[in-house]
Amino acid sequence: MLLAATGIAIAGADSAAGPRHPSRGTAADTYRDEVAVCGHIQQDRAACVREAGAARQAAAQGQLTGAPDYLQNALARCGRQPQMERSACEARVRGTGQTNIEGSVLGGGVIRETVTPIY
Repeated sequence: MLLAATGIAIAGADSAAGPRHPSRGTAADTYRDEVAVCGHIQQDRAACVREAGAARQAAAQGQLTGAPDYLQNALARCGRQPQMERSACEARVRGTGQTNIEGSVLGGGVIRETVTPIY
């Protein structure tokens, strides 16, 4: 009986932990998932745990709305390029044409190279 009551108390505290993430469950679930990754990525564990805690706090205050639209952000940066270079920039961002993409964010960066033959 005591075990069942404890389970209900934990479930109640978990659901009160904050807003639900659309794919992960409660904010507490998201926090646990993020902390579990700490130590297995190329980031200082203490910094990783600190960032996960800050994200949990921001989510609880309704300040964490979701992931940004990286494609739209990158295309907006292309819009600031001179007209002659804009289409090449957009091709690199989208990975179309003769675009080669190498690297990773964890490895230090993604390099996008588009070869444009000039005749």
